[in-house]
Amino acid sequence: MPGRPLIFGEVLFDHFPDGTEALGGAPVNVAWHLQGFGLRPVLVSRVGDDEQGRRVIDKMSGWGMDLTALQIDDRHSTGQVRVSLRDGQPEFDIVADQAYDFIDGEMARAAVASVGARLFYHGTLALRNDCSRNAFSCLSALPELKRCVDVNLRPPWTPLETVREVLGGASWVKVNDLELQEITGCAPESLSEGAHALKARYGLDQLIVTRGEAGASLYVGDTVRHGAPVPVTDLKDTVGAGDAFSSVALLGLALEWKHSDTLDRALEFASLVCGIRGATISDPVVYRRCLERWGT
Repeated sequence: MPGRPLIFGEVLFDHFPDGTEALGGAPVNVAWHLQGFGLRPVLVSRVGDDEQGRRVIDKMSGWGMDLTALQIDDRHSTGQVRVSLRDGQPEFDIVADQAYDFIDGEMARAAVASVGARLFYHGTLALRNDCSRNAFSCLSALPELKRCVDVNLRPPWTPLETVREVLGGASWVKVNDLELQEITGCAPESLSEGAHALKARYGLDQLIVTRGEAGASLYVGDTVRHGAPVPVTDLKDTVGAGDAFSSVALLGLALEWKHSDTLDRALEFASLVCGIRGATISDPVVYRRCLERWGT
């Protein structure tokens, strides 16, 4: 396997309308899947010194994940999001001033100093606070990192100015079709033109645009590849589908898969996650079978 990826951002619990809850946050979902696929990621985040924080540690430990860069905060609570579903799509009520808003930059950099990472994945939500944004800057300054940005527009926490700022210097970016329209101002019928413009403006190596039931498109160089969605036979919810897609896209980037294979496999895994409740899978057999099917 290549160098271990750094994953930066929020760790939280998603609370569902029926009273159930699940470990979540795009970074921890992506890290969880990459662990399942054998890439041994290092998650840089922060949880509270509380019952939910201890549950995070127990879950990550039980999955064999590296806790070196997971910080403990004795002043702020572990992150929480209240999830509701409207027309089958998740809506999020994100609680403010949570532990992941206060990631310590010096602690983070010291924790990952010997990892030798080549990929650095992050979203945009954890950059809402100056403290965690400073930690992000500390990690971004590490040499030889290919930075991968997963855009998550969550009003009012992720203003466009912040998103556009972090796109600068990125190598790989993933957005959905609505986010692309908001960032570029392109019309729904001009998504391809908007994608090419975004890619050119920031000098991106790769841009992925996910389009829900229409699949996804991968822009590399002057070419674009379109992938069709994989039907979901038993839909549970779509929470975490985008994170599942991101994890396999990063796996393909790390293992240097063909672009068409990466796109098809990411769509396949996203569909698989739509058939479970929540965003992560606790059965290692599922990951092993995927790798076997993909010849990896």
